[in-house]
Amino acid sequence: MMQSIPSTNDELVLYNWPTSTCSQKVRLVLAEKSLRFEDRRLDSSKSENLSDWYLKLNENGVVPTLTHGQRVIIDSSVIAEYLDEVFPASPLSPSDPYKRARMRIWRQFIDEVPTPAIRVPSYNRYIRHKWKNMSEEAFSKLVEKRTVRKHFYRNMGLEGSSQEEENQAIEKLRETVNRMERSLTENPWVSGEQFTLADIALIPTLVRMSDIGLGHVWNDKPHVAAWFERVQARPSFTQTFYPGSRYGAEGSHPALESLPAC
Repeated sequence: MMQSIPSTNDELVLYNWPTSTCSQKVRLVLAEKSLRFEDRRLDSSKSENLSDWYLKLNENGVVPTLTHGQRVIIDSSVIAEYLDEVFPASPLSPSDPYKRARMRIWRQFIDEVPTPAIRVPSYNRYIRHKWKNMSEEAFSKLVEKRTVRKHFYRNMGLEGSSQEEENQAIEKLRETVNRMERSLTENPWVSGEQFTLADIALIPTLVRMSDIGLGHVWNDKPHVAAWFERVQARPSFTQTFYPGSRYGAEGSHPALESLPAC
């Protein structure tokens, strides 16, 4: 049986964590579109993302998850595109097919390269220090509760990755910034003339880089630096990156007692 077209009047509920870069991506979309939603922040100290009730919503046990009435949508990139299609006002995707294709090329690159790469220095430089008093046994139990990314956390362990692995991840982030600079030399936004989902997908990564001491990567990239200033001036930025939603000196995130859910 075909499902009816979702009503824009159905309630939106976002299950998320303040510091999750994937959650931040979706919060940016919601803010850009001025959409009202229930901000359901999961309790990391209770590993709420791995609770029975949450796993019924999202069997991957990660954030974010969006519910729209009775509909459940998972994966931040999918959620972002869903919101842009269901709520067409203030569009975040070009109407022209070619320009939309360029945006999607960027989004695929972002999902495959900088999004996983930022996890390594985030873990080494910030997250692992929050568990300095955790036993190996307790850590292993947390890892085994995970339904996805078990290999990542097993590899990182309590001590984090090797310096070589971190350097490789940073090189991927550097290549991302280089690509941005080349594109922004010719365009005001990363995929063209319009601020799109591609820009939104990059914002949390550059914020995280800034917060964990990697902001120097774009010191010699004037167009990226200017882009970063512009996105921080948008009202959606302040709404998304509220106090306690960032790592490092600029954030006030409390001690972690569970593995990051994104």
